Amino acid sequence: MSSSIRLLPDLLINQIAAGEVIERPASALKELLENSLDAGATDIAVQLEGGGIKLLRVRDNGKGIAKDELQLALMRHATSKIASLDDLQQVASMGFRGEALASMAAVAQLSLISRIASDTHGWKVEALDGQISEPAPASQSLGTCIELRELYFNTPARRKFLKSEATEFAWCEETFKRIALSRPDVAFSLQHNGRTTWQLPACPEEPLKRVTALLGDEFGNAAVPVSRNAANLSLRGLAALPAYSRASRDAQYFFVNGRFVRDKVASHALRQAYQDILHHQRHPAFVLFLELPPEQVDVNVHPAKSEVRFRESQGIHQFIFHTLQQALAVPAQSGMAAPELPARTPFAIPAQQRMPLNTEQLNATYQVWQAQTGSGESEVESGKTTPTACSPLPTSHEEFPFGFALAQLSGIYILAQNTLGLIVVDMHAAHERIVYEKLKAALDAERIATQPLLIPVTFYADALEVATVEAEQATLAKLGFDIAPLSPNTLAVRAMPVLLKQSEAEAAARGVLDELREFGASRSMTERRDELLATLACHGAVRANRTLSVTEMNALLREMEQTERSGQCNHGRPTWFQLSMSELDKMFMRGK
Repeated sequence: MSSSIRLLPDLLINQIAAGEVIERPASALKELLENSLDAGATDIAVQLEGGGIKLLRVRDNGKGIAKDELQLALMRHATSKIASLDDLQQVASMGFRGEALASMAAVAQLSLISRIASDTHGWKVEALDGQISEPAPASQSLGTCIELRELYFNTPARRKFLKSEATEFAWCEETFKRIALSRPDVAFSLQHNGRTTWQLPACPEEPLKRVTALLGDEFGNAAVPVSRNAANLSLRGLAALPAYSRASRDAQYFFVNGRFVRDKVASHALRQAYQDILHHQRHPAFVLFLELPPEQVDVNVHPAKSEVRFRESQGIHQFIFHTLQQALAVPAQSGMAAPELPARTPFAIPAQQRMPLNTEQLNATYQVWQAQTGSGESEVESGKTTPTACSPLPTSHEEFPFGFALAQLSGIYILAQNTLGLIVVDMHAAHERIVYEKLKAALDAERIATQPLLIPVTFYADALEVATVEAEQATLAKLGFDIAPLSPNTLAVRAMPVLLKQSEAEAAARGVLDELREFGASRSMTERRDELLATLACHGAVRANRTLSVTEMNALLREMEQTERSGQCNHGRPTWFQLSMSELDKMFMRGK
């Protein structure tokens, strides 16, 4: 090894840069697609062979590159997108470093053909081992065509790290989907080994079409629109309800100013928005676009531009969290059109359809309905009869979307009739969500109502549990509990939250003490607050195999209509399903 310092040759510099910028064919495809978008292209065609290793060609109808700039375009740090530090700090284009094409030219056989509007034909340059040819006339419509062959042919040590053709194509396809999702106003096509995989027409007025084309109708049907503007921030797109959760993060697309990124701040905000409606082993699905002034986000923090840094990260976090949480609680009535939900998909009740719970009105309405149908509460409760046909409900779907109870099935499900057909409700899951939301609201307002127990509930406790009770009296009181040591190994629950059942006093108390002992009061009441309240809600919810009167079942349905996120329990399970009359008719082959 020589001890003298010297400049590296340009080819070696570009090959080193290629290892960072062009990690695999998908990296090259991303850079080329972004260049096409920066050039104003409205139609982009991609052709691949061998997973993009043998051939990667991108053709667009953008503004093109002039003849005398073709060679310059393949040189390191040559770009038309920035010229000063100020430009860099507020860059709005997808590319800006001027490294990608030079890196590709150093590790692949590259040809570049382009034509601008003022030329009658195109011009072509070729690059091999860092040597760039002189421009030569070539047939080309307006726009640019860049072709890479045999990626990493001259750096075999790097090429051996590439995976199989199928794997590399999968990465290329995923990159293609990300770019296509970000620009529904641009037409895209993708071919692999001569076979067309994707043909996506431009749909600027109907962005939902692009989303469903790439992610499927199932995602579109299960998603709610997200749309909010505040000051100079905008978040829009689609977020799937928990019923569409995934085993992996393969359906998570987050864009900042049109650029797909993996950002820790945004990821944490998104996880928090879903945390109390999604099972912890499942992952949400979404396509979201955050727009903000370019100077408020630094995109120059990663060679592949896949990470960003927000200048006001805390504000961005709160904006994303609250926007998505609100969208998941109540489907938005503006922005992107909400997709029509299939009959068996749980949904949340829009704000204007939530009616205040009025017991007198409920009882009066139910008695009218009972008289019309001829079904008595005592008969239904006793199991002697189950209504099989009912007269039309006297109220509209908008007033009581969950309708009115007909019967209880196996001590688990409530069967109800609404104007659409039959509703099946998991009573424990639904009540668990109701109690959970009430506990959250009460704790936020510091008004968790407590009820003294006529006879305190005592139970055996170890030394740590007794010590936790003695140390955390203030926290327990805030949660609505009065727990006191009776002896070195006995605790007594003397009061507990009104929302919980007295029969669950010991289990609820143990759950709270376990949480406080393991995580401490500070963490339990802040970052783990929702997990703690979800545990309490589970103890407060009506249990399976408990017989409910029809009036009790109807009261539960009315509370579901008032409760945000009532379509999922605290663990992400659906709480109810709708069977329409047309579905029931199909099952029984009516009308055939």
